[in-house]
Amino acid sequence: MMQNVHLAPETDEDDLYSGYNDYNPTYDTEELENDTAFQQAVRTSHGRRPPSKTSLASSMGRPMTGAIQDGVSRPMTAVRAAGFTKAALRGSAFDPLGQSRGPAPPLEAKNEDSPEEKIRQLEKKVNELVEESCIANSCGDLKLALEKAKDAGRKERVLVRQREQITTPENINLDLTYSVLFNLASQYSANEMYAEALNTYQVIVKNKMFSNAGRLKVNMGNIYLKQRNYSKAIKFYRMALDQIPSVHKEMRIKIMQNIGVTFIRTGQYSDAINSFEHIMGMAPNLKAGFNLILSYFAIGDREKMKKAFQKLIAVPLEIDEDDKYISPSDDPHTNLVIEAIKNDNLRQMERDRKAMAEKYIMTAAKLIAPVIETSFAVGYDWCVEVVKASQYVELANDLEINKAITYLRQKDFNQAVETLKMFEKKDSRVKSAAATNLSFLYYLENEFAQASSYADLAVNSDRYNPSALTNKGNTIFANGDFEKAAEFYKEALRNDSSCTEALYNIGLTYKKLNRLDEALDCFLKLHAILRNSAQVLYQIANVYELMEDPNQAIEWLMQLISVVPTDSRALSKLGELYDSEGDKSQAFQYYCESYRYFPSNIEVIEWLGAYYIDTQFCEKAIQYFERASLIQPTQVKWQLMVASCFRRSGNYQKALDTYKDIHRKFPENVECLRFLVRLCTDIGLKEVQEYATKLKRLEKMKEIREQRIKSGRDGSGGSRGKREGSASSDSGQNCSASSKGERLSARLRALPGTNEPYESSSNKEIDASYVDPLGPQIERPKTAAKKRIDEDDFADEELGDDLLPE
Repeated sequence: MMQNVHLAPETDEDDLYSGYNDYNPTYDTEELENDTAFQQAVRTSHGRRPPSKTSLASSMGRPMTGAIQDGVSRPMTAVRAAGFTKAALRGSAFDPLGQSRGPAPPLEAKNEDSPEEKIRQLEKKVNELVEESCIANSCGDLKLALEKAKDAGRKERVLVRQREQITTPENINLDLTYSVLFNLASQYSANEMYAEALNTYQVIVKNKMFSNAGRLKVNMGNIYLKQRNYSKAIKFYRMALDQIPSVHKEMRIKIMQNIGVTFIRTGQYSDAINSFEHIMGMAPNLKAGFNLILSYFAIGDREKMKKAFQKLIAVPLEIDEDDKYISPSDDPHTNLVIEAIKNDNLRQMERDRKAMAEKYIMTAAKLIAPVIETSFAVGYDWCVEVVKASQYVELANDLEINKAITYLRQKDFNQAVETLKMFEKKDSRVKSAAATNLSFLYYLENEFAQASSYADLAVNSDRYNPSALTNKGNTIFANGDFEKAAEFYKEALRNDSSCTEALYNIGLTYKKLNRLDEALDCFLKLHAILRNSAQVLYQIANVYELMEDPNQAIEWLMQLISVVPTDSRALSKLGELYDSEGDKSQAFQYYCESYRYFPSNIEVIEWLGAYYIDTQFCEKAIQYFERASLIQPTQVKWQLMVASCFRRSGNYQKALDTYKDIHRKFPENVECLRFLVRLCTDIGLKEVQEYATKLKRLEKMKEIREQRIKSGRDGSGGSRGKREGSASSDSGQNCSASSKGERLSARLRALPGTNEPYESSSNKEIDASYVDPLGPQIERPKTAAKKRIDEDDFADEELGDDLLPE
């Protein structure tokens, strides 16, 4: 057998078959289990492809030799080129890219009934409900926002259950659950359903799967603060502060500010000071600085108040200077850019921030000025000096004006005038404000010439100052030129449509001119602005009364007593209107209410006494006439009415004693002697002759007096007629001036004290104006001084009065 074996000679000649048994180690299938790259590929999506008909080596991307692929066998040797086969020669075209197979099959249609697709649609719906809830909240529809939030919560729970049935719990969308719960808690809080909001927040906070949920304890603290549960609010604020890392500096500062405010609410000012001092040391801001001043003011530390005020002044505003909005050249492109940014949102935000800073500084200065030094004047001077050395230089003048208003509030008019006169040479804005206040002061003191002079100065300094125009109109009104006064009031309204004093005064002017429809229109407009103003309500009722519409007058007076139920004048006026309408029972009710609140009104007392006499209850009328005799002891008629009530009720002895007492006080009263004579005659007393003799003597003296008067008139003839004509003219003028609904007093009395009753306030009806530097230079609604109604005629005077400094 070995003889047939021929060994190759060992020569150096090239062997044609050398290397035939060599192979690439890549194709070594025995070592594939140790090949990490291959094992990695098997574990990937490529390795999970369905197995093909090719051998294992085909998974490496290359078919084996002799393998059949697409109906064509791979050549056994590499001599023949790939693609050139006998089959190709028999009619198959060369197509190495497989383009002859046709287009790709269409995409597989989405199966909407599949669980995954249902979950995706439900998740989309939950997101939409959360967005709709947020939009409704921003639009102010809190109820709809809460309903949407609840609906989102219900659908989200359904979504979680479906996910748990299909996939593992790890695949649940925690972000969606968090957003749904957080939105629901926010909507509960917005609707003041605090218990539900706290429960929802607790669900979020206790779930360890939610990251950074601890900071929501700030919201829980806010809810407890609204509920006035300050201890729990502080507890949750501190828990939130502990869970927020130090890198979130701004958030930590805000939480500390909340803690400080809560300490102020509880009266723990020392702890509040610690919080605000830390904030002012780390990141100073206006609110913290102002609250720090309040805390020091509460404990009365003068020096710390000064230091805190200086810290507040030093807080940077971080806004651009006004020079930025002034064009440096005539470049049209630059001008357009500046014009575009001059009133944009950023510029408005800068204005708001500056206005807020000025408000805090002015309020703090007015708060601490009276207490940081021995007197408020020295305290104001210190604040002015500090402000002048800061970036708020323009506030120094406003502080000076506030100083004058403080003098005015203390009734020190001379010091107020001296302080305001210092501004006569300042810039136009400050000069106008000071002149307006000076005009107001002189007007209160009835020095109308000085008031008019300073009103002119204020108008000339600032023609668009509604307060100055109102004061100028007041001085002209006092001089009786109502048409011209109305023109100034109209100009004030054109400059500032919210100037309520000008609108009120122009209504009084129209009423003075008997243009009642226009006056009513003015007061109705004012009522739309000042819904609960007693002065305005009375004026509307008074105008309706002048227009002879008692039903409307009664309706508006009913609104008036709903605002000021203890106003005796309004109640007596209601009684008068019901009496004129013939409704005695309603008139009696309101007169009794008026008497209960103010038992010194003679008109009310007289009406009630007469009412009881008419209803045959004379003994009840006695108490009213006795009170009237106490109020007017020199008027004999009230004591005679008391005696008459005793006589009518059958108590003759008491009546006789009363008449005797009246005779001792008023021995020349003829009527009293007549009743004494009649009573003594009826009773049979011996004093009847004495009283009869006195009565005859008085009657004889009365006749002699009348004869002398008659003879004197005959002797004075023409001069008497002249004097009577003059007196008649004066009397007619006074009567006209005091006729019901037409009399308008131009005199201004001293300012009322704070403890005086509503009906006994100042008798002034024109609204003088003053300037409050803290806000816009316009007047506040009339609250400090109200109109007193004359005893003679309720409708003759107005309830309105000038504005007092605040």
